[in-house]
Amino acid sequence: MWALYITALVVISITHWVYRWRNPKCNGKLPPGSMGLPLLGETLQFFTPNTSSDIPPFIKERMERYGPIFRSNLVGRPIIVSTDPDLNYFVFQQEGNLFQSWYPDTFTEIFGRQNVGSLHGVMYKYLKNMVLHLFGPESLKEMIPEIEQAALSRLQQWSSLDSTELKDSIASMIFDLTAKKLISYESNKSSENLRENFVAFIQGLISFPMDIPGTAYHKCLVGRKSAMRMLKNMLQERRAESRKQPIDFFDYVLEELKKEGTILTEGIALDLMFVLLFASFETTSLAITLAMKFLTDHPLVLKQLTEEHEMILKQRENSDSGLTWKEYKSMKFTFQVISETVRLANIVPGIFRKAVREINFKGYTIPAGWAVMVCPPAVHLNPAKYENPVAFNPWRWEGVEVCNASKHFMAFGGGMRFCVGTEFTKVQMAVFLHCLVTKCRWEPIKGGDIIRTPGLQFPNGFHVKIMEKEKQA
Repeated sequence: MWALYITALVVISITHWVYRWRNPKCNGKLPPGSMGLPLLGETLQFFTPNTSSDIPPFIKERMERYGPIFRSNLVGRPIIVSTDPDLNYFVFQQEGNLFQSWYPDTFTEIFGRQNVGSLHGVMYKYLKNMVLHLFGPESLKEMIPEIEQAALSRLQQWSSLDSTELKDSIASMIFDLTAKKLISYESNKSSENLRENFVAFIQGLISFPMDIPGTAYHKCLVGRKSAMRMLKNMLQERRAESRKQPIDFFDYVLEELKKEGTILTEGIALDLMFVLLFASFETTSLAITLAMKFLTDHPLVLKQLTEEHEMILKQRENSDSGLTWKEYKSMKFTFQVISETVRLANIVPGIFRKAVREINFKGYTIPAGWAVMVCPPAVHLNPAKYENPVAFNPWRWEGVEVCNASKHFMAFGGGMRFCVGTEFTKVQMAVFLHCLVTKCRWEPIKGGDIIRTPGLQFPNGFHVKIMEKEKQA
C-alpha cells in the first residue's frame, strides 16, 4: 500500500514538474513555442550543423510554426528568440535600461567570466575606449601599410604552391598581423605556437557543452587554458622589461594597470587580450574566405571589383606607392562587396541579451531574467527586405550607406555594443582584396562546403591555385 502511495506521489511530482517546465509562469502572454525536453530543452536541435545557405533550420521551422517571436529553452535557460526587426531594434536601443548583455554559462566559461561581452556599465565603456585606442581611425591609417605588406607577402608565398587552403592560410596571415600589433608576438621567434591553442579552441567553440575528455567542448577549454597561460607569461615578462615608449597594445594595457586607482585588473586585461585575438582574426578570415568564394562564383562582380582597384593604381602619380587612407575610403564597390559578404556570412548568428525586468512587446510578455536571442540570419535573409536573399548581389547596396546597425542589417551587432572592430575588419578585407585583384588571379582547385552551426560558419576545404598576374602569358 505504501509502495503504491509513494509511486503515485513520484508520478504526480514528475508530471507536475514536466508541466511546469513546458508551461513557465508568466504574468502575461508568453510568445508561442516549445520548451523541449526537461533539462535538455531544445539544445540538441539548436546545435545541429547544416549546409544550407538559408536561415538555420532550427530557426526557420519555428518561424513558420510560431511566427517571428517564439520561446524555447537552450542549455537549461528559458529564452525568447527574435527574428522580428522591431523587437531586435528595441532590444539594442534599450540595453542598459531594459536589457543587458548576457551569454550562456558555457560561452562565459569559454571566453572568460570577465570578458568584455559579460561586463556592463562603467567597466564596459572603459574597455571599449581602450579598444578604440587600437582600432580607431587614426591607428588604422597608420596600419594600412602593414596590412598591405602582409597581404602582398602571403600572396607571393601562396603563388609558389600548387594549391592553398584558403581559410587556414588567411587565418594564419591575419593572426600573425594582429598578434604582432596586440602583443608583439611572432611565431617564428617563439618556442610555443600561440595560434595552435586558438585552433583547438575554435574547433570546439560551438559544440554540445559536455566537459569530458575527448569531447570537442573539453578540447576547447584546454585550448583556452593553454592560450591564457601563454598570455599570462607574456604579461609577466613584459612587466619585467623597461620601455620608455609603448610599442603595442600590451604596453598600453600595462600602463593602465599601473595607474593609481585603476579599475582594470589583470584578469580582465587577459580576458580582453584573449577575446581580441580571437575576434580579430577568426571572424575576418571567415569573411575574406567567403568573399573569395563568392568572387570565384560571380565573374561579373570580380570584373567590376578589379576595374575599381586598377583605376586606383592608374590615378596615382607613382604606381608603386602604397595604399592610402583616401584611396581606401574611395572603394565604393568594394564596400558593397564587403556588405554583401557579411550579410550572407552571418558570422555572428545569435546576439544574446537578458531582460532585467518584465517587458511587454507586441502583445507578448518577456519575463524578467529571461534571455533574448536576436537572430541576424533571419534579418539578413528576409525576402521581404532583400530580393532573392540567398543570392550574392553587391549591387543591392548601391547608394546605401552602411555605417551602423539598422533594423535590417546587424552584421556587426547593434546599439551600444556595436562592434568596435568593424572598421578594422573592413580595412583588412578591402586591403587584401585590393592586393588580390591587382596582383593575382586564381583558380579553384576544390570548392568545399559551407558548414553552418549556431555559432560559426566556414568554407571547409576551399582550395585555390594563386598565380601572379605579371606571370601570365
